[in-house]
Amino acid sequence: MDSCLMVWHMKPQTRAYRFAGHKDAVTCVNFSPSGHLLASGSRDKTVRIWVPNVKGESTVFRAHTATVRSVHFCSDGQSFVTASDDKTVKVWSTHRQKFLFSLSQHINWVRCAKFSPDGRLIVSASDDKTVKLWDKTSRECVHSYCEHGGFVTYVDFHPSGTCIAAAGMDNTVKVWDVRTHRLLQHYQLHSAAVNALSFHPSGNYLVTASSDSTLKILDLMEGRLLYTLHGHQGPATTVAFSRTGEYFASGGSDEQVMVWKSNFDIVDYGEVLRVQRPPATRASSSGTLPEVDPLVPPGRGRSQESMQSHSQEPVSVPQSLTSTLEHIVGQLDVLTQTVSILEQRLTLTEDKLKQCLENQQLIMQRTTP
Repeated sequence: MDSCLMVWHMKPQTRAYRFAGHKDAVTCVNFSPSGHLLASGSRDKTVRIWVPNVKGESTVFRAHTATVRSVHFCSDGQSFVTASDDKTVKVWSTHRQKFLFSLSQHINWVRCAKFSPDGRLIVSASDDKTVKLWDKTSRECVHSYCEHGGFVTYVDFHPSGTCIAAAGMDNTVKVWDVRTHRLLQHYQLHSAAVNALSFHPSGNYLVTASSDSTLKILDLMEGRLLYTLHGHQGPATTVAFSRTGEYFASGGSDEQVMVWKSNFDIVDYGEVLRVQRPPATRASSSGTLPEVDPLVPPGRGRSQESMQSHSQEPVSVPQSLTSTLEHIVGQLDVLTQTVSILEQRLTLTEDKLKQCLENQQLIMQRTTP
């Protein structure tokens, strides 16, 4: 690890920024809601707040007495929360550059801490096998979730703020309701530790990254696996959706950062769900998220008239078959993307091998009398 930050622009042929300042490996990064600031945590026990421009200036926070594992801005950008191997969670003022308070009931390293979307709650995940929910105002622990059978590596809030999802070294992902503290969903789909997860902005999907080298996309409304993505050569250590949900990025121990295009359509898939599943079934099932409906942007939903006229026409293909075929096409798109990545890597390997052979020939020519 080179202790630097890299900031890439999504536009092709645009210059990337490389920020140096930390004295040891960088463990976490997070953009402020406005995008004007970038926070980073490091093994050097500090947090730096950067202005992501050509100058790359930063402010240093002597944050913890051990490695900083997590940093996350509040939705208003006025404060941020950090988690550390010193077993504490700390909250800081962004612009006053001031320490506010500490939360210290964990009895082992704290791997992750996040604000709720409304900024009133904080959730933390620890190697003490617990997930803790905190009230920011009272600074008290509201609840401890103890269902994980190993270290809890990552935790985050659902975009609605009503649920949390946590990933663990026990290869599982668990989803709880923060109002009733009831376990809503439990997934055991990976064959190794789950290192990170991210909710799609719609709240309907969840992507996970695992040490089994795969990413998996889960349909939270149906409570099932949608896609398994192969690309990393070794553990996938982090993953996150973009603000719009159009893309998601993943990083791994293979030193690769991959940007993926979300190849599922929120609106169309949401309509399929509404046709296939009656509301009573969905509400009564404990394996689905309560009070979360697929979002239909204005102008994209079907009118009553169009639905009535459509229902009068003879249907040649069952809706369930259409959904299955769309799912297969989506999986084929993923396979195509994976093959494309592998082809690029193979081309790079061939180029390097060709260069090595040419260099070897040159050396042989020089050494031959």
